[in-house]
Amino acid sequence: MDVVSDAISAVRTGRPSSNRLRVGGSWCTRLAPYEGAGFHVVLAGGCWLVPETGGEPVTLGAGDVVLLPHGAGHVLADSPGDTARAVPFEEMRRPDGGGDGREVELLCGKYRLDRTRTHPLMAELPEVVHLPNRVGRHPELRSAVDLLANELDERRPGACLALPSLLDLLLIYMVRAWMSEAETGSWPSVLNDPVTTAALRALHSDPAAPWTNDRLAAAAGVSRATLARRFTALVGRAPMAYLTWWRLTLAATRLRDTDAPLATVAREAGYGSPYALSHAFSREFGVTPGKYRMGAVSS
Repeated sequence: MDVVSDAISAVRTGRPSSNRLRVGGSWCTRLAPYEGAGFHVVLAGGCWLVPETGGEPVTLGAGDVVLLPHGAGHVLADSPGDTARAVPFEEMRRPDGGGDGREVELLCGKYRLDRTRTHPLMAELPEVVHLPNRVGRHPELRSAVDLLANELDERRPGACLALPSLLDLLLIYMVRAWMSEAETGSWPSVLNDPVTTAALRALHSDPAAPWTNDRLAAAAGVSRATLARRFTALVGRAPMAYLTWWRLTLAATRLRDTDAPLATVAREAGYGSPYALSHAFSREFGVTPGKYRMGAVSS
């Protein structure tokens, strides 16, 4: 697995959900804060997105994509003015246009995320990631949007399976697009540095391996001192500290998503025994692996 795939996989739970919204005339709807990530794809027309966190209103046009990676509450409307008129999204009437030539069609959806093990790459995404539809920019994202538009008719054979898969693909492409344009945040720089990227790729490819600083430096093709300096400066953790954190994150994912025995989880995460994993896990998460699993099942 590569770092971006792992970062998304670690936090994603369940399947994404989506709703098609077609409105016209004067309209305004509020989407409440969500323990996950929200997204919108403008299929036709245009509208405004007004963040409730105090950010500037964002104008959205046909083909635009917007990601709200931290589930911030926001308003969608025909204009950025009086948002007090907003009705909850769940109560929004969905007529077929307003008959005044200002019809807007959107795909609105959510990804379920587990915030207890968020990778720092995902954590540093801004509250609103707006990806305008510009010719020649992010062709894979544009292709995903086109495919989504063609699969929204759930009567098409296989659409119920294709749509969630395309929504997962959309999330990857949105994160990629942000990384290619980001002016803030450290992780775009991390993954543009060949030494740090080589080290991360090695750790993520085989996290259970008996890694040492010397072995990891050899895999990255640099000295131990060079690796330690560049990795720590960019990632914010020393290589072995990052590896420990990532192993425990993987263990938490396995505990939540599977019924694998603790011994198996420990072995896959690079720990010699369930006791060793339990000791490290309790120090990181404040609970034993067993209690963590019980809490995940009941939530």
